[in-house]
Amino acid sequence: MSPSFLLWALSLLASLVAGQPDPHDPNAQDMSWVNGYRQGFNFQCPHGEALVAVRSYFSEVEGSDRLWTFECQPTPEGLGEPTDCWWDDINRAGMEWSSTCTRNGIVAGIQGKYFESVLDREWQFYCCRYKRRCPYSCMKTSDVPAQYREEGEMIVPVYGYFIRGAQTTFSGVLRDRQWKYILCRMTDFDCEFENL
Repeated sequence: MSPSFLLWALSLLASLVAGQPDPHDPNAQDMSWVNGYRQGFNFQCPHGEALVAVRSYFSEVEGSDRLWTFECQPTPEGLGEPTDCWWDDINRAGMEWSSTCTRNGIVAGIQGKYFESVLDREWQFYCCRYKRRCPYSCMKTSDVPAQYREEGEMIVPVYGYFIRGAQTTFSGVLRDRQWKYILCRMTDFDCEFENL
């Protein structure tokens, strides 16, 4: 085999490999992101459904921002229909945040608004209440993502648990946020407590 042919074949192979999409590139994956980098978004589950999965992808070159995608699932029949829904507390960009749906609500949506000045977002949960049901057996997930600037994914691990809120920390150095989601079951009966 001639050396010139070998160089040509290697350069062709290198160009083919370089042309392959990066499996970690969110634009190459079959994901339906709800936002573009540095863009606000408002995501709400269909009526009678709750948020059950969250996935995000970080990019430092895109303003230390994340792309986000969410999944919803119908709530169990025994829970009934939501009696009312609302946008709950909002956080300030660049600050730590802890929020649990008021009035025993469960998370059925989320919105985020990007602020270039701090390279972070303000967050707000869309909460829905189901009659006078109360949360119990609550727990927090581990950090999502496990390390700042990594891809993050959280899926409610057991059917019958719901996202009630989250606690977040923000790194002013790394310009990224980690989340601990608050997951709870809901009673099968009405209870007298307004907020737990």
